[in-house]
Amino acid sequence: MATVYRHFPTPEALMETVAAPGLEALIARAEQALTEEDPWQALADFLDTTLEAQLTDPSISIVRSAPAHVLPRTTELAAAMDSLAGRVLERAHAAGTVRALVTWEDLRPLMCGAAYAAQVHATDHKTRLESGRRYLSVMLHGLHT
Repeated sequence: MATVYRHFPTPEALMETVAAPGLEALIARAEQALTEEDPWQALADFLDTTLEAQLTDPSISIVRSAPAHVLPRTTELAAAMDSLAGRVLERAHAAGTVRALVTWEDLRPLMCGAAYAAQVHATDHKTRLESGRRYLSVMLHGLHT
């Protein structure tokens, strides 16, 4: 226990360290989405990947929903993710496939909400993923023009 406290001064620092690889993978997925031909499909696939990450790695939801971060690296990762995700959404806006009033600041908490609902209402991983994807499908239907 002392070793953990020596390396991670707070529980938040430990959680942010655990979440970092998942956040880095989501950043890479957002970068890939920016290169895909169909902006709507790129957005939908990126959000699906994000939801799956939230349902598979609980540290991601905890860190992404935290009001502040304790590690500078986490702040950098969160800013990069928000910037890239915003650009993925902007591409879909420019293509006319997403309602203009929707912002990343809207989608981010909606994604957290879909992941939370799937976790609360399902007892196993497979059911969580199925429920989460169903909630995401409803959300995407509302976003699509």
